Amino acid sequence: MILYPAIDLKDNQVVRLLRGNMDKTTVFNVNPADQAKKFADNGCSWLHLVDLNGAFAGKPINTTSVEQILNSVNIPTQLGGGIRSLETIEYWLNRGITRVILGTIAVENPEIVCKAARLYPDQIVVGIDAIDGKVATRGWVNETNFNPIEIASFFEDAGVAAIIFTDIYRDGAMQGPNIDATIQLAKAVSIPVIASGGITSLKDLISLRNAGIISGVISGRALYDGTLELTQALEVLRSSANMTSHSID
Repeated sequence: MILYPAIDLKDNQVVRLLRGNMDKTTVFNVNPADQAKKFADNGCSWLHLVDLNGAFAGKPINTTSVEQILNSVNIPTQLGGGIRSLETIEYWLNRGITRVILGTIAVENPEIVCKAARLYPDQIVVGIDAIDGKVATRGWVNETNFNPIEIASFFEDAGVAAIIFTDIYRDGAMQGPNIDATIQLAKAVSIPVIASGGITSLKDLISLRNAGIISGVISGRALYDGTLELTQALEVLRSSANMTSHSID
C-alpha cells in the first residue's frame, strides 16, 4: 500500500477543511513547497495535491503553489480540484503532474474521462466523494443520486489508473475512515482503490492494509496534527509489501 500525504491548497497555503467546508479551515503551512519537501525528505513516495479553490471555481487557481511544489520535489504527484476539461488535463500533465484526479466531470461528463484515459494511459484517476452513500460534486456542495459503485462501475474498462474514494463526513473529522464502504467499493471493481477521509491512526492503516484489496491511503490532518506519525505509517505500509513479497515466494 502507498501512503499519499495530502497537501490541500487554499489561497496558496496548506490547509485542512472539516468535511469539505471552506469556512472551517486550519492553516498548517504558509509555504506549500516547504511542506512537499518535508514529506519527500521523510520517505514519502507520492504526494496528493488538491486545489480547493479550483474545485469550487471549476478551473485551476493555486497554480503558483502547485508549480513550486513540482520544482521542489522529485517524487510523483497526483492533483485534483477544478480539472474539468481535456485542456486542463493536458495543462497539468505538461507541467509535470504525474496523475490528474477527475471528480465532477466523472459524474457530469464521463465520456471526457474515458477519452482522457485513452489519451493518457495510467495518468487519469477518478475521484469519488460521497456523503450518506451518495456521490457529491463541485467541491462537495452538489449531492447527486448516484452511489459510488454506480460511478466506479462505469469506468471499469476505461483504463483509469485508480479510484480515490472519500467519505466526506469523515474527511478532516479525525473519526476514522469508512472502512466498510471502501472495501465494498474495492470488491465491486477491478480498478485499484485508494482510501481517503478520516484516516487518523496506525490502527486505521492496519485495518485497511489487512483488507488486502486497498492499493493506497490518503492522509492529511492526522499527519499534520501528529496523531499519525509519518515514519511509523510508512513502516506499517512497507510491511504489507514485505508480506506480499513473502507470500509470492
